[in-house]
Amino acid sequence: MRFLPRFLAFCLICLTGSAASLGQSLSAPADTPLPSGKFVKTSTRTIAVPPEKVAPVRVPFFETPPTIDGEMAEPVWTNAVELRDFYQTNPGDNIEPSRKTVVRVGYDAKNLYFGFICFDEPDRIRATFAQRDTVFSEDNIRVFLDTFNDQRRAYVLGFNPYGIQQDGILTNGAGTDYSVDVVMVSKGKITAEGWLVEAAIPFKSLRYEAGKGKQWGFHVWRNIDRFNDEIDSWEPISRDITGLLNQAGHLTGLDRIATEHNLEIIPTLTVSETGKRIPPGRFLNKPVRGEVGLTAKYGITPNITLDLAINPDFADVEADQPVLLANQRFPIFFPERRPFFLENIDIFQTSLQPVNTRAIVDPDIAVKLSGKKGRTFFGALLASDNAPGNFSEEERNDPEVRPSIEKFLDKNSYIGVFRVRRDVGQENSLGFLATTSNFIERHNHLGGFDGKFRFGPQTTLNFQVLGTTSRQFFFDANQGQDMYRTGNGLGYFLTLSKNGRHLSMEYRAQGRSRDYRANVGFTRRTNSNQQLVNLNYISEQHPKSRLINYRIGAGSNIGFDFQGRTQYGAAYLEAEYFFQRQINIGFGYERGYERVFEEEFGPRRSFTNPGTFAGTDPERSAHRNTGYIFGNMTPSRKFRINGSIGYDAGVLDFDFGGGPRFPRVSPAALLDPNAPLDPGAAHGLNMDAETEIQPTSALNLTIRYNYNRLKREDTGRTAFRSHILSFRVKYQLTRFLFIRARADYNTLAANLNEQFLFGWTPNPGTAFYVGYNDNLNRNGFNPFDGGYEPGLQRNRRSFFVKFSYLFRWSLGKK
Repeated sequence: MRFLPRFLAFCLICLTGSAASLGQSLSAPADTPLPSGKFVKTSTRTIAVPPEKVAPVRVPFFETPPTIDGEMAEPVWTNAVELRDFYQTNPGDNIEPSRKTVVRVGYDAKNLYFGFICFDEPDRIRATFAQRDTVFSEDNIRVFLDTFNDQRRAYVLGFNPYGIQQDGILTNGAGTDYSVDVVMVSKGKITAEGWLVEAAIPFKSLRYEAGKGKQWGFHVWRNIDRFNDEIDSWEPISRDITGLLNQAGHLTGLDRIATEHNLEIIPTLTVSETGKRIPPGRFLNKPVRGEVGLTAKYGITPNITLDLAINPDFADVEADQPVLLANQRFPIFFPERRPFFLENIDIFQTSLQPVNTRAIVDPDIAVKLSGKKGRTFFGALLASDNAPGNFSEEERNDPEVRPSIEKFLDKNSYIGVFRVRRDVGQENSLGFLATTSNFIERHNHLGGFDGKFRFGPQTTLNFQVLGTTSRQFFFDANQGQDMYRTGNGLGYFLTLSKNGRHLSMEYRAQGRSRDYRANVGFTRRTNSNQQLVNLNYISEQHPKSRLINYRIGAGSNIGFDFQGRTQYGAAYLEAEYFFQRQINIGFGYERGYERVFEEEFGPRRSFTNPGTFAGTDPERSAHRNTGYIFGNMTPSRKFRINGSIGYDAGVLDFDFGGGPRFPRVSPAALLDPNAPLDPGAAHGLNMDAETEIQPTSALNLTIRYNYNRLKREDTGRTAFRSHILSFRVKYQLTRFLFIRARADYNTLAANLNEQFLFGWTPNPGTAFYVGYNDNLNRNGFNPFDGGYEPGLQRNRRSFFVKFSYLFRWSLGKK
């Protein structure tokens, strides 16, 4: 209840003067940023937008395709439309850019062509022979293509001065997903006057709405990294308006595209040899194994795609970043990396994360239909997953384990996802999502609605409501055991935000009931509600001053369960300052409170059960004071460093211990190592630093260090101390050929993980990898009997060769 007055006041601020526009926004583009199409207001003046930027740009048809060689010398480029007179939109506010940029655009029946002419001093250009999808941290130019002209999502296609690509999908209000890969051709060259890039983007690589007179939303940005990450945009961008795609220009004249049925097939062959340690500690090498897989994509129409995967190879060639697992109560989210699931993945991504495709671990077959028809965006996914019934040979042959897994052996789970979203008016939408997951004694179904509405140019409302029903095992705190039963749950999410030139405000409420389950998604916590308010003030930017600008943030949040008991609360104040040479420094303070109940960890105490917590108190709490400082610096193209340090006084130690090196140190555990849990207040110190060194344009070194320590207040003992050191080196032999090595060492787990990879990746879909992974303990403990093992002991290793090739056919015009 303490948040109700603040929430009502916040709503009043947000909606004052905006409610009248709601009805109009549902049916007409009332919040179009340039209602007259002629003016943009900055902090000091009003810009009259030239007519050529207001009217749609008519793209000329090329009778002869240009050669993509980075020269731009063919006569056909003289027929292209030219875009000039960019605006610096960051750090400047629609002022004159530091360097001149010219963009040429044309098309033929199969490709959309761009020619970028970027003037600069050649010796000051920041560019490397980087791996694909890593170029937005250096000089680059990027194009945004809203191919449905709906102001909801757009392709982001970027290129560095050598023509190396980065691509993604920008979803309005949700950021950019760079895991998406678009097949295209590009070539760049550094010249005496700057740099040139030519690019050909096949229409078959895009999803779009075809037809005479159709328009595409369009932005083109140039990023000059050394000038404090300067962004130059062809269209002016108003800071008084929330959103980017609603401030885009438009392309027209794309009437002669050859709309064809396109088929892509990627066969994959993986040959691997693995070994692992088995009880009591012997290392077992397994025979060489070969697997053949296939993925296919069929373009039913330019805007509807059918994807199929049969025994797909989902071997990761990029390992997840190591994380600290000590004193963690809840699961940690890892992003999806597998290509099949990345196609149109944004349509399944919503606020409560009911779809997390990493929950589909090892599918033998999967099929997906996705696209957009008119104002309706839709997606459907079906998969059969081997993982739940796939047990190791040791488990299958263990006479004590076998009876408990017999009925699950080699059985598959079956997963389905359905999603539809309808555009309403100019920038509003309503959606429906449903998932189902079925395995033996584990059935889960989910469904619900979500929406997004704009109230004027700055205020946005997002919501989602989900219901779940499950037939599976739930932990019963009263019984102290898992009970097989039916459970129904509720999940909800609401955010109301207003983002202006200087001040932004947000109210958020979300929660999931005790029996809420999303087996196809990611759920961090159940039986919990959260409400929060955030305020942020950003000062005016001064591109030439030593202090460019600063940011001040403040906010508070509270969490409580569905029984009305407070779980946590916090209030914070934070400041950040931005200087020349891409230096930023920030610091903050947070005052918080956390409370836990024994039934969240195990059985609830009763006449017959002593409970999960030691002593007579069935709950624990602590008041926390946190101070932290963080920063980032990129003084040159060869060096970057960022880091943070924080100190917590009063954070809860849940008394899990830190493994064999750090047994439990609570008062109860010191008396009896097998005593019930005894959570208590502790002091925590955490540090994180990362340095990236680029000695040459082809060589990249990255070193990351993470330190965490937790010390109990009541006993003065250290609950755990962890050092995680990661080292990565990449050498780009050619644009498509690379060598990469990586090593991660975790002192708490006494574990060393190594990866070596040689790769050839000429385009998305075609790749050749040779890799070796090794996992070892150093002065660690035997995983089977817990005994100390000096020196290095190998846990597992693998050697693999993987080859895939992209075949693309056009099967005739529709």
